[in-house]
Amino acid sequence: MSKKSKVSFTSAVSLIVSNMIGMGVFTSLGYQVVGIKSIPALLMLWVAGGIIALCGSFVYAELGLRFPRSGGEYNFLSRIYHPALGFLSGWVSSTVAFAAPMALSAMAFGKYFYVIFPVFDPEIVACVLLLLITATNLVSLNFGTALQRIFTFLNIGLIFVFIIYGLINSDASHFEFKLNSDSLMPIFSSSFAESLVYVSFAYSGWNSVTYIIDEVENPSKILPKALAIATGIVLVLYVGLNFIFLYSTPIYELELKPEIGAIAATNIFGAEGARFISALICIALYASINSMLIAGPRVIRVMGEDFSLFKFLSKQTETGIPIIGTLFMSVIAFVMVLTASFDQVFKYIGFTLSLYTLLTVIGIFIAKSKNLGLYPSYKTWGFPITAILFIVIEGWMVIFLLKKDPKESVAGLLTILSGLVVYFIVKQKNKSLPNENL
Repeated sequence: MSKKSKVSFTSAVSLIVSNMIGMGVFTSLGYQVVGIKSIPALLMLWVAGGIIALCGSFVYAELGLRFPRSGGEYNFLSRIYHPALGFLSGWVSSTVAFAAPMALSAMAFGKYFYVIFPVFDPEIVACVLLLLITATNLVSLNFGTALQRIFTFLNIGLIFVFIIYGLINSDASHFEFKLNSDSLMPIFSSSFAESLVYVSFAYSGWNSVTYIIDEVENPSKILPKALAIATGIVLVLYVGLNFIFLYSTPIYELELKPEIGAIAATNIFGAEGARFISALICIALYASINSMLIAGPRVIRVMGEDFSLFKFLSKQTETGIPIIGTLFMSVIAFVMVLTASFDQVFKYIGFTLSLYTLLTVIGIFIAKSKNLGLYPSYKTWGFPITAILFIVIEGWMVIFLLKKDPKESVAGLLTILSGLVVYFIVKQKNKSLPNENL
């Protein structure tokens, strides 16, 4: 029997980085500048979002070592609260949480690829991309993570080129950076609060390595460092990119424009700028889809191990690849690409995932007070301040989303309730609940 592959420190970092860098950083600034005209305040948005993600990563590192099993929130919530709550998290992750972003990213890849090579149909390109990524991830974990490292490093390199060349070649006559009370006042506005929600979504994915803890080499050493370093890298890249967007392009040119990357690239590189930024985004999207297809099927596999009704989902290859989970998630993404029926699902997924992340971080207080799980070698850095900061901000965002987009939020709650019905059905097939004896 072949030896199972293990994820190294470099692969873990690349998985997290690529899971985080996606469409958010290339599109959301155009909507933020509508309510915020201060450059220092706009950059503070991205700093604040990165700090929140870092606080969450500190907590997840300890939880990952207390409960060293793949599955992310499914594993944590099952152990801390109740298997039913973990199941609900896994239910959402297995059906839409990973597949919907995969599909959307594939469709976006097709559109940006069309900018570079206009002879190819975007939908066909999206389908071919999903086939290619699925095939590479079925070969072996080492092969998938090797590609992940290559594309992540290439992506980071291109972003650095974009930032450095932007500093050198931009016409910054419009740029005005004044750090005073007037420029910082928007930080306390409702526009800043609303924009922080979308910035937080752009940082989502910082927890991705916890979905594959079983396959991480020496997790007690690697997990805390990988989470913190990867999130820190993305924070620097995000702040740098948004600085260049604002440095190279007047704010009025960015307002309500989703293609801010292409606009800025055109100002920096000229007519070929759109092609350059399209290539950069294609690389980021490939890496993002690949990382989601590495992390997502592991949740499905773990659920298959815990519930006999879903046992077929836990099937693995000799090298530890969750073959059924990978194919299951890919098929869902394919259907979404071909039907384009997932727009509303993608809107409400932010609410449900934020809710589960919030509950997980709250769980660190329960785990510590009850001394649950193993005694970890790593303790949450800055505890309890970092955990409380994350809970306050993330809790506010969940409430904000519920008020701002009640239809999508209610749809998310209904999805959760449907998972609860499924849980009680599959529970009857199990002699014992998952994790109850651990």
